[in-house]
Amino acid sequence: MMKQTVFALLAAGALCAGAADIQVDFSKTVGPVKRVNGVGQPPLVGKLAGYPMFHYLKEAGIPYSRLHDVGGWLGGGLFVDIPILFPDFDADENDPKNYRFAYTDSLMKALEANNVEPFFRLGVTIENFVERGFPPVNILPPKDFAKWARICEHVIRHYTEGWADGFKMKITYWEIWNEPENNPDISRNPMFRAPFAEYIRFYGVVAPYLKGKFPHLKIGGYGSCGFYAGVGADTAPAANASPRTRYFVDCSHQFLAAARDNKWPLDFYSFHSYSAPAEALRQVRFADAHLNEYGFTADRCERIFNEWLPYVGHNNLGSALQAAGVAAEMIGLQNGPCDVACLYDARCGVGDYSPLFNPLTYKPHKAYYAFTAFNELCKRGTAVAVQSTGDSNLWVAAAKGETDAAVMMANDSDREIPLTCDFQKREVVTCRITDKDRTDAAIPLPASLPPRSFIVIILR
Repeated sequence: MMKQTVFALLAAGALCAGAADIQVDFSKTVGPVKRVNGVGQPPLVGKLAGYPMFHYLKEAGIPYSRLHDVGGWLGGGLFVDIPILFPDFDADENDPKNYRFAYTDSLMKALEANNVEPFFRLGVTIENFVERGFPPVNILPPKDFAKWARICEHVIRHYTEGWADGFKMKITYWEIWNEPENNPDISRNPMFRAPFAEYIRFYGVVAPYLKGKFPHLKIGGYGSCGFYAGVGADTAPAANASPRTRYFVDCSHQFLAAARDNKWPLDFYSFHSYSAPAEALRQVRFADAHLNEYGFTADRCERIFNEWLPYVGHNNLGSALQAAGVAAEMIGLQNGPCDVACLYDARCGVGDYSPLFNPLTYKPHKAYYAFTAFNELCKRGTAVAVQSTGDSNLWVAAAKGETDAAVMMANDSDREIPLTCDFQKREVVTCRITDKDRTDAAIPLPASLPPRSFIVIILR
């Protein structure tokens, strides 16, 4: 586990646009750095030997890789998914010979070697093709929920207790399925080809069983599609929400009521959003209030935002727009009611959801450097208070260590933001910027932050 550090952020409120005044109080500590700098599936490329791009995760201090959708596309149907790990559902789940661990073992060892803890999704890869009329392959509910739970028990034992020539890895989070409510039309649902009530029944069998076997691990779910319909002006219901996004919220009400009434374990509740930073953070606050409503307070249920990405689109990959959005949202998540967050995702691919790496060069996109910048905060050790007034599109965070400090700022707008900074007479050692024309470039402390940019400043 990465060292817990203390950190502060205050994103400017709804104030008039213009200059931003930043005041950092290094004498005031405010709370721990949260692990909001996780990612989704790791960058699998070419031959598996050596996993040549995983070192980028280590170098950016990324604490988690959520293993969802690893089985498909570049995963070649080889990794993580339960039907991959246990190919014949009718076989004896107690016999190690019936499991196919080799490929996932290789992946897990590579993550461990790069200081990345797997966030293990127990389930299947999304099958987007069913919306075009193709038949489902692995997204039908298991025909025997109890047996599926026992299969998962053996998977967990393999990776954490050494069962079947396995390992004793640190894997804290075990997530039951993903986005089971993805579409209210069951025939078009690419994740769970059954009514949502069936998922609730499924969770009610699997979660208590696994928690009973592994009380020390965190068992939860369910990778909700999110709360787009839950927010308008902050936490009021969105007036223009679509029936589908309203369905997402309705399903969450049903699930949380069932978990509360049946006293099912829910160590964490996971949810998603692909909105722009300010809107996504309103959804995070809504999720927190929503969980509190059902008694799943922060002391008993972690809030995990394990799919997020602003400014989704193929044309935005590698852009300053997306990079600044990622930096701003990560800063915002740090200060919000969120315990863990995982960007979707860290694959090196050509799709809309591959913001960190260029598949033509195998080199980082601009957004990757939002993670290296945030890591400077993580490495410092103690968080300090920041007051930011002025432009509402400026996001600021600061942390101090034993000998130095770091400040991260992001401009999530199309206009330049003049800066006035009070660092309590600390000297600027380095400043690095990513914007339209520069990528992680060293510069003097700027008098203004360019449009769609972020900087990280090291002070002593």
